[in-house]
Amino acid sequence: MKAMVYDKYGTTDVLTLKEVEIPTPQDNEVLVKVHAVSVNSWDWDLLRGKPFLARMGGMLKPKYKILGADIAGRVEAIGRNVKHLQQEDEVFGDISWCGWGGFAEYVCIHEEALSIKPASMTFEQAAAIPQAAVLALQGLRNKGQLQEGQTVLINGAGGGVGTFALQIAKLHGAEVTCVDSAIKLDMLKSLGADHVIDYTQEDFSQNGLFYDLILDVVGTRSIFDYKRSLNPKGKYVMVGGSLSLIFQLLLLGPLISKTERKNMAILVHKPNKDDQNILKNLFVSGKLAPVIDRRYSLSQVEEAIRYLGEGHVKGKVVISVE
Repeated sequence: MKAMVYDKYGTTDVLTLKEVEIPTPQDNEVLVKVHAVSVNSWDWDLLRGKPFLARMGGMLKPKYKILGADIAGRVEAIGRNVKHLQQEDEVFGDISWCGWGGFAEYVCIHEEALSIKPASMTFEQAAAIPQAAVLALQGLRNKGQLQEGQTVLINGAGGGVGTFALQIAKLHGAEVTCVDSAIKLDMLKSLGADHVIDYTQEDFSQNGLFYDLILDVVGTRSIFDYKRSLNPKGKYVMVGGSLSLIFQLLLLGPLISKTERKNMAILVHKPNKDDQNILKNLFVSGKLAPVIDRRYSLSQVEEAIRYLGEGHVKGKVVISVE
């Protein structure tokens, strides 16, 4: 089979399309013929080995030779202990917790990572959902404890997590302000944003407006900027961002939460099949849809990751493995 492989940290030029052996499923695994896989920021981070936390699996060289976490495809073979899936099932899921490997024609995955793909959902749409949409849902629901009628600001709203978070927040009756670059604002308005801010023209932390919940996908500011923009008893949730902000939140977040009753939290990525199914049902009911910016082939993974790293993606980038 063909797979996009890398064996050292670096930029996209370390990626090579190679012929490798088709894997054999273990007892609780299924072999999936991959039809589509989406690109996430973690692919970019693991490729470069930056930030330093991206090297936790392998300090000097990558632990996983094939990146790609959000896959959609068809079951080709099953292990002897597989109970819930069978051959020809169309499935999708986040495989980051069980070995990565999505940038390939086939991958073996533990069955618990996968959900059945609805017939009304394309493989590309299915691949766009698992990681980004689950992060958005967990950030708003678990950490943010979003309530109807609250004011929500999404910083970095134009990417994968942000576009899902906007739709989910609107479904909960929130008033949503989206912050991103000018080229993404019309798209965000079309998804239901009540207010949009071009971060190159306006600093939301200095405009005198306050929010019940801030969902931060990019995390480039100081903890004090975010605190300043929260209402009393407001909540800040970091989904992605810099190491310096992570350290600030770990060191100062508990103190701010205790003394000012403004909750400052970091969302830890937890792949969750039940949440995948919640999002799948929202899609089927017409209440949620992935935004797909560009589509690439397996041989163009290098180009796709480079485009993601430039920060211009509107929604998601998807690899079609046909």
